[in-house]
Amino acid sequence: MDFLGFITLIIAGFTACAEFTSYALVHPVIRQLPQKQHIGFEQGSLKTYGLIMPIFMPVSVILTLSFALFTKELGGIELTSRFSSAGMFILATIITIIYNVPINKEIQQWDADNPPTDWKEIRKRWMFFQSIRSWLLLIGFVLLCFSVSI
Repeated sequence: MDFLGFITLIIAGFTACAEFTSYALVHPVIRQLPQKQHIGFEQGSLKTYGLIMPIFMPVSVILTLSFALFTKELGGIELTSRFSSAGMFILATIITIIYNVPINKEIQQWDADNPPTDWKEIRKRWMFFQSIRSWLLLIGFVLLCFSVSI
């Protein structure tokens, strides 16, 4: 494996794992918190994820697509896996930009003591799109790993 493949695995793996862990392990616990703590945690996590994911998600797209395009050993299943991986990262990023980011911006403005009356519905809508993009990223990473193991 060359440097492009190595760095693609690291960055795409971090991105997929961070988002999937948030979806599968962190948010189920957060949903059980009382309103103020739930919203406070969401706002706090937006500060950390909001710093790194606007960088890591597009970089993952660029890397996975570059790895598919500029690879020297272009076997059929290997190439298909790499382009499918890139497609998963692209779709996840599009979903993030269209659905999750606008909701995140709204949540950042909430008063944890007095959120909108439909705040739980807004969170459920965010979680729905989080689940889709998390699975897309995880599948994209698995496809990427498969493509380098052939």
